[in-house]
Amino acid sequence: MPADSLTPPHLEKRLEAGERIMARFQVDLDQRLHFNKGLLVLTNRRLLYIGENQAGAAPFEDWMLGDIAELTLEEMGATAALRLRVSGLSGGSHWRFTAGLIKEADTFLARFLEQQQALAGGTPSVASESNMAPGEDDGLDFADLVPNPTHGNPLLRLLKFSRPWLRLILLGLLLTIAATSANLLTPWITGRLVDRLLIPLQATSHQIDLQQLMPYAAMLLGTACVAWLLKWWRTFIVARIAELVTSRLRRELFEHLQRLSLIYFNKKRTGDLISRIGTDTDRLSLFISVNFIDFVCDVFQFAFTALILFKIHPLLALAALGPAPLVAWLVKCVRGHLLGGFAASSRAWALMTSVLSDTIPGVRVVKAFAQEQREIARFKQTDHHVFSTNDRVNRTWSFFSPMIELFTDLGLLIIWVVGAMTVAHGSLTVGVLWCFVTYTTRFYGRLEAMSRFLASAQRAAASAHRVFEVLDVEPDMPATEGTRRIGRLSGRIEFRDVKFRHGSRQIIRGINLDIAPGEMIGLVGPSGAGKTTLVNLACRFFDVSEGTIFVDGQDLRDIHVEDFRKNIGLVLQEPYLFFGTIGDNIAYGKPEATREEIIAAAKAARAHEFIMKLADGYDSMVGERGQQLSGGERQRISIARALLIDPAILILDEATSSVDTETEREIQRALDNLVHGRTTIAIAHRLGTLRLANRLVVLEDGRISEIGTHEQLLQTSGTYARLHQAMQEVSQA
Repeated sequence: MPADSLTPPHLEKRLEAGERIMARFQVDLDQRLHFNKGLLVLTNRRLLYIGENQAGAAPFEDWMLGDIAELTLEEMGATAALRLRVSGLSGGSHWRFTAGLIKEADTFLARFLEQQQALAGGTPSVASESNMAPGEDDGLDFADLVPNPTHGNPLLRLLKFSRPWLRLILLGLLLTIAATSANLLTPWITGRLVDRLLIPLQATSHQIDLQQLMPYAAMLLGTACVAWLLKWWRTFIVARIAELVTSRLRRELFEHLQRLSLIYFNKKRTGDLISRIGTDTDRLSLFISVNFIDFVCDVFQFAFTALILFKIHPLLALAALGPAPLVAWLVKCVRGHLLGGFAASSRAWALMTSVLSDTIPGVRVVKAFAQEQREIARFKQTDHHVFSTNDRVNRTWSFFSPMIELFTDLGLLIIWVVGAMTVAHGSLTVGVLWCFVTYTTRFYGRLEAMSRFLASAQRAAASAHRVFEVLDVEPDMPATEGTRRIGRLSGRIEFRDVKFRHGSRQIIRGINLDIAPGEMIGLVGPSGAGKTTLVNLACRFFDVSEGTIFVDGQDLRDIHVEDFRKNIGLVLQEPYLFFGTIGDNIAYGKPEATREEIIAAAKAARAHEFIMKLADGYDSMVGERGQQLSGGERQRISIARALLIDPAILILDEATSSVDTETEREIQRALDNLVHGRTTIAIAHRLGTLRLANRLVVLEDGRISEIGTHEQLLQTSGTYARLHQAMQEVSQA
């Protein structure tokens, strides 16, 4: 599409001073329900709409948040709309989009309501769009925003994070000071050599006396060896510190992600999270082990060199260091541009990683629908964004670095002019002048290196912000909140006035259901009725918004979540297998299981026969996400995995949807025995699974509309009877 009006530079031109983006949502329909893209942007002050560039004109509208009376989400089957009403005005605006974008629209609406409430309370939200899902889910990255750290400077936080290795850090600093001091001895020794040996030798034209030369040569060699030894030790210590810190960061980041609920992951792109754990922590490791230690060396050498220069000749030192304040001012001016640029670059790289994590695992679907060119175009778009963000940084840096070199040459020019005049008047020797020039060259060399560190520091600060941004997310459902440890449950589950809201949408609207131990409940209803949400609440993947779920008479929120989930066997509609062997995947929930237990579970799931036909049997590799197996085979492995842990509660989410009719019959025969003694909640559309249920619960619009046995519900001629008739017609067809 011609995306001129939807690209970052064009959006930035619409923003006022101090205005920052909080969330974004891209619609895909116009008012006539034709496919056409537009962008809704929420800032800390306004709501903006930018239409797709057409015939050289890009529609643009904006509203102050304080003037907006209402923004609502309306679902209309295959499409939906966001409707805007402005205070004091009749009519309003609305934007249409396909139903697949409802989740993103709902998140955008929730962010809008949060920001509007914050403004009404006089405490504007400080969270930027980097905290929100819409900006990451829409595939666009519009603003090169400076991160808004909520807990202080990210590099200072990184330093605090390194406290456990304080002794190693102090040792590294001592070694740095010692190595720097050793390096600074060389010009002083060389200057004395010039004045005491070379200049007299030139005046008298005598041959050089090796006995006089050897002490200087020995001092220079000794200084070089000591400096090398100290640098080697320092480099090893600092590299070890870097690996220890970043290793801890990666582990804590991954562990923290495991404590977050599914709501967080539903808002994030997999590629972005992988980029934070991998690319950003690796960048921090490089910064600590190379850039930071070089900067520390430069600071010490810079300070020591300045002291030596003033010690040698204060007036000449003052003249030589004249351009230094200009350099400091230039650094201050450039710092903000670099920080914003590197933050944008990190987001652009994360977006590219997300595209790759979508496309490469789904390559079979791409090829099946002949969409190679489309994916190539999508990758080119993200790659161009990476190029654009880096190019803007390079424009700044390409001006900054040569300017530092210019100031360095200016300082040296001043030294040669003033120094030559001083030598001519006899107040300074040639050796001291040479020593002074050498120290000044090192001074400005360190200044230039310190200016290069600025770019590395801003890049590391952007990466540290992205890492701590995840670590700062408070778990909305703490994994260890419950203090009550439990063993095996009997399996009684009671939903009492349960409601669940996601953003502004009420998904579960008041469920009351009591499931007896060992009872099998079948959940039936149209798509979007809340069946999967109810199962997720039962597994405590989410916490209820209102009401209570009781398990064996105990509030689910008071039970240790890990103990509870050890009592659950889960079979998903789309089975997920990890890279490894079939045996490893079956034993995932019980790693200590014996081969006999694994085989028994596979037999119960009717998987043993096809496994034994494979070349390596249970040691056969399943490939990434189980791509070496058929859909039905993956499903049976998933069922065997659930059965191996002998759960008290069995959750079947369309468990037979991926198998053929013959395989379904085998699984159904296995389920007759498997559900005995286990509380089972089954989401199913297959008739065989529904007939096994003790009771069927029909959900509509987040409420229970019917409940009873298969025969009872058929006699009522209600929703279930209609669904059953439709399933029979599909089965016969």
